[in-house]
Amino acid sequence: MADLNVDVSQLPEDVRRKLAELSLELSEGDITQKGYDKKRSKLLAPYNIPQAPPDTGPSAPSPQTAAQRKAHRRLTREDNRYHSEIRTEAVMQALAMSKRGPVMPLPSKRTSVNYQGQQRHRDRQDSSSDDDSIFGEDVSRDFNRGGRFRDSGASSSSFSDAGASPHHQGGRGERPHSAAYAIPGNTSRQALADVLQSSRHSQPIPQQPDVTNNAKSTRQADRVGHYAPAHLSSVRMTSAGHVTGLQDDGPRHQGKVSAKIQQLLNTLKRPKRKPLKDYFVEEDDALEAPQPDPNAPKPEGSTLTPVPGEQLVVPSGLPRNLEAALQRYGSSTYKANAVTVLDQNGKPSINLTYGKLLSRTHKIAYTMLHKVGQKGEGGIKPGDRVALVYPNNDPISFSCGFYGCLLAGVVPVPVEVPSSRRDAGGQGIGFLLGSLNVQWALTSEACHKGMSKSSNGDVANFKGWPKLSWFITDHLSKPPKDWHPPPKQSEDCPAYVEYTQSKEGSTVGVKVTRSAMLCHCQTLTVASNYTEGEVMVCVLDFKRDVGLWHGILCSVFNGMHVIFIPYSLMKIDPASWMKMITKYKASVGIVKSRDMHWGLLAQKDHKDVNFSSLRLLLVADGANPWSLTSCDAFLNAFQSKGLKSEAICPYASSSEALTVSIRRPGKTSASKTGRGILSMQGLSHGVVRVDSENSLTSLTLQDCGQVMPGAVMVVIKIDGPPILCKTDEVGELCVCSGYAGTGYWGLQGITSNTFQVQPFHGDGRSAGDKMYVRTGLLGFLGPGGLVFVCGSKEGLMSVSGRRHNTDDIIATVLAVEPMKFIYRGRIAVFSIPVLKDERIVIIAEQRPDCTEEESFQWMSRVLQAVDSIHQVGVYCLALVPPNYLPKTPLGGIHLHETKKKFLDGSLHPANVLMCPHTCVTNLPKPREHRPDVTPSAVHVGNIVQGARMAWAQGRELSISDEDSDSARKHQFLTEILRWRSQTTPDHNLYTLLNSKVQAQLTMTCSQLHKRAERIGSMLVEKGKLNTGDHVALIYHPGIELVAAFYGCLYVGCVPVTIRPPHPQNISTTLPTVKMIVDVSKASAILTSSIVLKLLRLKESTGIVEPKAWPTILDTDDLPKKKLAAIYRAPTPEMICYLDFSVSTTGMLAGVKMSHAAATALCRSIKLQCEFYPSRDVALCLDPYCGLGFGLWCLTSIYSGHHSILIAPSEVETNPAVWHTAVSNYKVRDTFCSYGVMELCTRGLGTSTTTLKARGVNLSCVRTCCVIAEERPRIHLTTSFTKLFANLGLSPRAVSTSFGCRVNLGMCLQGASCPDPTTVYVDLRALRNDRVTLVEKGSPHSLCVMESGKLLPGVKVVIANPDTKGQCADSHLGEIWVHSPHNATGYYTIYGDESLHADHFDSHLATGDARLSYARTGFLGFVRRTELTQSDGERHDAIFVVGALDETVMLRGMRYHPIDIENTVSRSHRKICECAVFTWTNLLVVVVELEGNENEALDLVPLVTNVVLEDHYLIVGVVVVVDPGIIPINSRGEKQRMHLRDGFLADQLDPIYVAYNM
Repeated sequence: MADLNVDVSQLPEDVRRKLAELSLELSEGDITQKGYDKKRSKLLAPYNIPQAPPDTGPSAPSPQTAAQRKAHRRLTREDNRYHSEIRTEAVMQALAMSKRGPVMPLPSKRTSVNYQGQQRHRDRQDSSSDDDSIFGEDVSRDFNRGGRFRDSGASSSSFSDAGASPHHQGGRGERPHSAAYAIPGNTSRQALADVLQSSRHSQPIPQQPDVTNNAKSTRQADRVGHYAPAHLSSVRMTSAGHVTGLQDDGPRHQGKVSAKIQQLLNTLKRPKRKPLKDYFVEEDDALEAPQPDPNAPKPEGSTLTPVPGEQLVVPSGLPRNLEAALQRYGSSTYKANAVTVLDQNGKPSINLTYGKLLSRTHKIAYTMLHKVGQKGEGGIKPGDRVALVYPNNDPISFSCGFYGCLLAGVVPVPVEVPSSRRDAGGQGIGFLLGSLNVQWALTSEACHKGMSKSSNGDVANFKGWPKLSWFITDHLSKPPKDWHPPPKQSEDCPAYVEYTQSKEGSTVGVKVTRSAMLCHCQTLTVASNYTEGEVMVCVLDFKRDVGLWHGILCSVFNGMHVIFIPYSLMKIDPASWMKMITKYKASVGIVKSRDMHWGLLAQKDHKDVNFSSLRLLLVADGANPWSLTSCDAFLNAFQSKGLKSEAICPYASSSEALTVSIRRPGKTSASKTGRGILSMQGLSHGVVRVDSENSLTSLTLQDCGQVMPGAVMVVIKIDGPPILCKTDEVGELCVCSGYAGTGYWGLQGITSNTFQVQPFHGDGRSAGDKMYVRTGLLGFLGPGGLVFVCGSKEGLMSVSGRRHNTDDIIATVLAVEPMKFIYRGRIAVFSIPVLKDERIVIIAEQRPDCTEEESFQWMSRVLQAVDSIHQVGVYCLALVPPNYLPKTPLGGIHLHETKKKFLDGSLHPANVLMCPHTCVTNLPKPREHRPDVTPSAVHVGNIVQGARMAWAQGRELSISDEDSDSARKHQFLTEILRWRSQTTPDHNLYTLLNSKVQAQLTMTCSQLHKRAERIGSMLVEKGKLNTGDHVALIYHPGIELVAAFYGCLYVGCVPVTIRPPHPQNISTTLPTVKMIVDVSKASAILTSSIVLKLLRLKESTGIVEPKAWPTILDTDDLPKKKLAAIYRAPTPEMICYLDFSVSTTGMLAGVKMSHAAATALCRSIKLQCEFYPSRDVALCLDPYCGLGFGLWCLTSIYSGHHSILIAPSEVETNPAVWHTAVSNYKVRDTFCSYGVMELCTRGLGTSTTTLKARGVNLSCVRTCCVIAEERPRIHLTTSFTKLFANLGLSPRAVSTSFGCRVNLGMCLQGASCPDPTTVYVDLRALRNDRVTLVEKGSPHSLCVMESGKLLPGVKVVIANPDTKGQCADSHLGEIWVHSPHNATGYYTIYGDESLHADHFDSHLATGDARLSYARTGFLGFVRRTELTQSDGERHDAIFVVGALDETVMLRGMRYHPIDIENTVSRSHRKICECAVFTWTNLLVVVVELEGNENEALDLVPLVTNVVLEDHYLIVGVVVVVDPGIIPINSRGEKQRMHLRDGFLADQLDPIYVAYNM
């Protein structure tokens, strides 16, 4: 499109305004360039003149529009407020010096999570209120980052928009695959890799976990309750298709994910630590303290003495107070202008004379005291606090309201206009108003109309605000002529309250007394040489800080004329303040460096500017070190326009001490001004050291003048007691003056610490009796009492003993190609405490057109630059969409709110890069095991310590435990069943209940015996099976499974119970069934017609061919033929059945159970639980393996009790079925699984009252035992107990059990056993295989519950799994078990048991070496309790901690995944499940996100932080997935190894994968 040749200055005012708005929209990204050109052409078409070719020579005119200026500005060097030639040069040199290094893996992200989907839908009104910009991303830099606040409006409100986080649309199946990026040749990332490589960090102990190669494992598409049958990856295979059984020794999986992890490992290579010389020692604080740098500079000067300013000599002609000044100028010069405000067209059309000011303040004061509160509200009395709520473009109404309050003796509290859209900090202001007991708010009519209203027309209540009555200060009637303002209270009473924020982000109110206010005006008048009638131009916020002190108070005190420039106008016409100085020949200007910088960019207006009248250009944020660049650039540009160098006066201020210092106008001698080039390394150690001018790590400071007249200043140490600093030491500036604030309203504690500081010397001597006020500014006093400020306490970050300032970090970040990536320079830098040190977090708004790769390149370069220049690592670097961070009232970044959102996990970043490996250098030393420590040495060491050896046993089995009836002493379950069918044929053995608590099937002794005979007959006749053949039993939970089991035993076949495939998940569950059939070498399959139909479905036959199955026999179609004889095994040691299950590590393991072991197990359970034929026992668990199978199929036959069977699937249909059945049958003993317990807890959480009304009563329950092969889940059992206590469930009734592969039932809570014991152990000691008991609530404590009582005949010892030496009870070791019902060995397809022979026949290397034990593979410990057993002995409790195969060895210490997972699950409410595993020494954390996908990246820093804090571990990879992805087996246990295989094969479809650097 051809450019239109139009002289913009000659256009009508409304067209110029529309053009400016259009340019603003383009710069903020609200419209495209094409749309901008189209609209602009339309506007200018009526005024178009044929255009000559543009002149590109040196004399080319400055660009006329914002868009052209934006392009032109790229050629200028003053492109941002933190710009520094030296800093930019340093950053470029640091990046250029970076060598080529290993490639960093880019995070994987679903396309639906990409940043474009997160952009806010901003309306123009919101974006135009941003004080960080005018025209574009490289213009604005929020100049006041270094002071107490980010801008003149502290933090009263924020920007929030409900449309910020769209839900992911579409079903789970419609999601695109995760996008993975790689930038192999990217130099910036290689540079970053070098930084990481050269940083100080030790390599973890190189103990690699076992790694397996998985034949294509399939992701679990959906978890069908907790009872979905195990999917394909529940059995892990070698590449040859063989079951790995119990070892995990395949080659590493080479996939996209594992390649990225290898990149990460290459990047993280570190030199190893030297080996430790001695044993690991448990210390109270194992964290390494940061070692002080021996080469760090130390302060060498003498102790600084208090530095006084010159004597305050108040000129005789000044008014005696502000009220007198108002009376004087309102009477004598009543026509003189007091305030002028520019309208939106930039015209000074709104004026307020001193006469009007006086009359309006009288009206307001009279109305407040006499007319307010007549409608029943409380009135306003002198001394009350009232809020002043006026918009930023109405200083006239504010002045009238403020002085009206002073006249009435009321205490004004100026605050920002509240808004429901922006609530960052607004809540804090509301709390402040509440603590001040503010009940009335003064406002203007226009402001009141603009506020959001409730349905009845009143102003809506804002979040956190007290209920306010609103008083409109416009159009009031005159007071009576005889009315006079009330007499003034004492000079020590508060005149006004100014709000500010503490470093922690809480809003507080600073009290300024009447005497302090007057003294402040007098001091500023003397320091600034103010005189009556002078013209002042003010760009600052007039409600607080410098704008209030000079523009509202001093101006009236001296009868000056103030011209206020509204902030909204500055965004359209940034040169408006310079024009006003020229037009009115103003002698005073009050600006920030931001305004000077913007003025530089408005080049078209420079030709009309004249600064010859200006004697004082007060730079309000001159204390910020980075304001120096703007001051110098402004002086260079406008010295030819009459600007005098001595007119530029930097100003240091503080909310508590008010004015700290000001460079006095007109004083230019060398002793009165100065600047220093200081070493940033010296400053980071708190020491002042001069640096060379061309140094790349120097910081140039300018002075902020001298100590104020009548004030005294000292510098005290930043931390600890107020000790005076040395002359070359950086500390906190403290001021003693008559004008400082007197305290925080209502906060005595922190008031004394801030406002009543009495410094003393290092030797304890007092430095005088004066009380000082802390300013929050960090600096030092130079020659001649010059004040130098190098940072603020709010922006101070102390990392590893060195101090860094947020502004310095921001300057470095902005020097890394900001125009390409950072949206309008909006960057937040803060520190968070992690692992007893502060960690730096950088959050930046990225431009909307930034790609993922570009963002990541820029992040890499930022890390490189910060590390090179500041020698400090960045812990977290996050990018958010443009215009996204919470805002202050004037649009700056609200730092405290941003930090709060980050820590709460509600920031929703678009990109996150965590670098814990480079930052965290204070981890505990890795534990190194000494190979020369023998079992005997360990044993002797334990004896020396006087510790008891760890062993325990259940009660002895004796002949008297059995009935005298010889018929009960059969050694085979088949004989017992036959005997019961003859002696008690009609006794009910089993009842199967459905979800409606109705008996679906019952079976007596006789019926079960006859059915078993018929099944046995079928096996022989139809199946042609021989004795010893293996038969697979594939049934749903029920009585038919029991009958089939005994049918096999009746003919000498060996049964193998297998869970049937799930009808909704055939593709993933059927292959597991087939694999167990193959591995167990089953010759035939017994099943029901329902399962048979499943096997013959089209979907099933596509997975497993029908011919691939062995003979299938349907027991629903039985012959009526009876068996000739029941088979009796020649010896009880022969195999009774095979017990197959999948371990939590994904290994399929089958064990052989002999007839003797099966009978012994039943006998132990009968004795422990006191089972008799008269008992009713309810079972709600899976009957396929372990103790669950034993209770379902074996114990009823042996003990003769009545078993009430409830399939877990029925609980999914009706969660109350189990409780109702227990209540109806008045069951004393019931057994369940954790899955059932969780279903009931979740499903009946709100239904206990209904159940009670239906008559459900659980008071009959004596034992409610959870059958498990893991550490007791205390949280779940406690929740269950508390929830159903209302139904009469006794807390002592709920207990847990423990069984494992080598011994199916080791522990079970019996009827007369002592109550379960709970202890608290130290997690840190546990990592080092030590057991240290601690008190409840201790830090790092872990609650562990006893896993039931040992069954009769069971003996356990705790052994060292490596040395096989017996442990003491203060050690964690492997649980070894000796028992008559141990399994006899593993059953494998190869028959090679040599590798695992010692699992069933192990002998202790120390202690009793004769007895044979089976190794359980579980770690635990034994503790002697105060409880007494039935035999009178003290009870030894056995505590199971976790499976040895699952433990994670990192840094030489042993971690249990469940502990890390519990910690992670508590870190964010949207984490619904979590699993961890290791891969090549990296800890991988997988979390399921129960929320929107755009919340995924919030979890990365939270997970990293919490694992570091609680476990001293660095997370290598964080994977965020959908709910239901983490595989869980039928027992409710996580299958972490399947998850690992799926992750490495890139089959999880993750929402986000973050690789921590």
